[in-house]
Amino acid sequence: MEIFEVAAPEGGPSLALHGGAGGRVEELALDGRAPHAEGLLAAYRAGWEVLAAGGSALDAVCATVEVLENDPLFNAGRGAALTATGQAELDASVMTGSGLAGAVAASKYARNPVRLARTVMERTEHVMLVDPDVEFLGQHGLEVVERGYFITEPRRQQLERVLDGRAAAARHGTVGAVARDAGGRVAAATSTGGMVGQADGRVGDTPVVGAGVYARDNVVAISSTGHGEAFIRGVVAYDIAARIRYARADLAEAVRDTFEEELTQRGSTGGLIAIGGDGRIVVAHNSPAMFSARGTGPEPTLTT
Repeated sequence: MEIFEVAAPEGGPSLALHGGAGGRVEELALDGRAPHAEGLLAAYRAGWEVLAAGGSALDAVCATVEVLENDPLFNAGRGAALTATGQAELDASVMTGSGLAGAVAASKYARNPVRLARTVMERTEHVMLVDPDVEFLGQHGLEVVERGYFITEPRRQQLERVLDGRAAAARHGTVGAVARDAGGRVAAATSTGGMVGQADGRVGDTPVVGAGVYARDNVVAISSTGHGEAFIRGVVAYDIAARIRYARADLAEAVRDTFEEELTQRGSTGGLIAIGGDGRIVVAHNSPAMFSARGTGPEPTLTT
């Protein structure tokens, strides 16, 4: 297991993002690491611009994730992994440290699912919606696209390789961001196309509060990526938060212990980004690799 830590800033903001654990997809890796690094950097800068201007952690994580959803190299929004029938079904979630949360599962028409998740949180009395229709999106001013918008040729090729047995179904493609703003508030956002070749209607951990995403002020904000079913069974994000909140565990210690008990010992892999209540950042994964960017200033540290 690999863990990277960034020290807490002196009262300033912190930001971290991930572009999935497990490494690059063969069909998307022809140009090497550079395009992925550029995508991570663009997403980080979008979020940091919000924080540097005094914006909220929620605004920062949503801005960050939206850039990744628009980049076809990552498994979220356009360029998302495809189901067994060749369609894109998208999940997303947002959560603030004050305890508010919104999520969407099997979204098919919202260009940016993270915006839809935020809309659920801020403009409805619900926490999660499944397969909201175009009328709902229009009522709330969200951009609507045809389902074909999300499908790219590299993802079609990836699905073919999985269905004919030439490749294993990738379980680690998800994007997310966590932030602590200058006011000490934390937030998390996560977005995904799920697992390549998954059954239509399958929902992973991304939209499940406490599994793939969790945030509580003065404790932690977490966004996860990996074997979604394992993160759900282990309630991984909340388990880490509970260790910190109730057992007074150190952030890195809590992440390490939860991974060992809920993932490694059960033969599952994945990764996460976390920001503590003090702004300290932890990036961890027990998968072969993980895309990430993290920092407490305008220029992040990248891992590709």
